[in-house]
Amino acid sequence: MKVAKDTVVSLHYTLSDAEGNQIDKSKQPMVYLHGGYGNTLPKIEAALEGQEKGYATTIDVEPSDAFGYYDEQLVKVEPRNRLPAQLEVGMQFEGVAEGADDTQPVIFTVTEFNDEQVTLDGNHPLAGMSLRFALDVTDVRAATTEEISHGHVHGEHGHHH
Repeated sequence: MKVAKDTVVSLHYTLSDAEGNQIDKSKQPMVYLHGGYGNTLPKIEAALEGQEKGYATTIDVEPSDAFGYYDEQLVKVEPRNRLPAQLEVGMQFEGVAEGADDTQPVIFTVTEFNDEQVTLDGNHPLAGMSLRFALDVTDVRAATTEEISHGHVHGEHGHHH
């Protein structure tokens, strides 16, 4: 079966930066519903369209097609007393970006703190990075009617209701 709209694609990936330094590698297959459902990057979907199980490729993805460019306006410093007493670098909180035109929540990550202030970063950890994905398709199957109506994969390695 070929990768096409409304197919479920299973793949292993290795994610590296543009210099080839490994950032992440799948332990279990990544499984997604193909066809513009927003379950993976559009550049990955485009690279796999029309391919079959066993297909392997490496693609380079620029920030504009991945996690965006780093936005200094998404970094803010808050008074320490506005956050929980138990605080660690890497903790995440949902909030709204200053001056944002919409009210979409932003996930802010604690990047540093002291007794008086906390630095929060609303950028995706991979924002501003050119990325390289090594992809290996391990399976392609037809999506179920329920998966298509829900817009995501169900079952093993997928979403469970």
